[in-house]
Amino acid sequence: MPDAFTAPGRFFRGNLHTHSTRSDGALNPAEVCRRYADEGYDFLALTDHFLGRYGYPLVDTRPFRRPGFMTLPGAELHAGAMANGELWHILAVGLPDDFAPPHAPDFRPLPGQEDGPALAARAAAAGAFVAIAHPQWSGLTQADAASMGAAHAVEVYNHGCANGADRGDGLHTADLLLSQGRRLSFCATDDAHFTEPDHFGGWVMVKAEENGPEALIAALRAGRHYASQGPEFRAIAAGARTVEVACTAVRSVIVQGQGSAAVAVHGLSMTRASVPLARLEGSPWLRVTLIDAAGRRAWSNPVWRAAAGGWA
Repeated sequence: MPDAFTAPGRFFRGNLHTHSTRSDGALNPAEVCRRYADEGYDFLALTDHFLGRYGYPLVDTRPFRRPGFMTLPGAELHAGAMANGELWHILAVGLPDDFAPPHAPDFRPLPGQEDGPALAARAAAAGAFVAIAHPQWSGLTQADAASMGAAHAVEVYNHGCANGADRGDGLHTADLLLSQGRRLSFCATDDAHFTEPDHFGGWVMVKAEENGPEALIAALRAGRHYASQGPEFRAIAAGARTVEVACTAVRSVIVQGQGSAAVAVHGLSMTRASVPLARLEGSPWLRVTLIDAAGRRAWSNPVWRAAAGGWA
């Protein structure tokens, strides 16, 4: 399967996690969409909390599309209880209009509810792109994360959780899942409510042949995307001894692998880097992080070692 850099099409910038007055956001759906469109985003998923207290909203944002700006259907799903006793938060983009709600009347879990892994599996089977939302903010245990077998991705950065709680990270959870053999992708999101500086800070760049719902969701599910706060990848080519990276101007290019394996190359306004792989000799996977002069990051999806010893 081609990766994001070899597949046909172009990259589209979008936010996958957003809230409006249909749940606990401050702005109505039309205004949320207007702001993202005017900010230059190519697409947006409005993902209001799928709870009984809000009428289980799957908000129809099709009236707010415009040339060059697409909207995707979705919701933040909730069910059951995690190990800490709190409700699951599951991001689902591409849900059909008739997706059956769980019994989730409010933010408190109830005995006998559908559990998070089962709800995620139903969403994925219905065609949605499913991500484990804000693992650090949720207090997700690694056992919780491992139970989410239907997830396509992990939110490795959540801008709202970073600014509102200083708990925006998901990379630790993602790295441990990768080391358990889970072939997951990464997404960065805003989780915007427009009640604090929680917008326009984390996004996905999705490679697709057109800026339409079917093409974007298919590309997300296939892993043809990367996550960013600003820097952009141009290409990643993993060879036997080095990883060759092309990107917008950055000060650091870091290649990470299983356990403590990591190698960094630093410089001024680098747009290319050749990173040696000796430290990753035993790792079954690698990923690449970019850091620009302002400290903003971008994260590639994992690249897996092929059976023949090269990289798939």
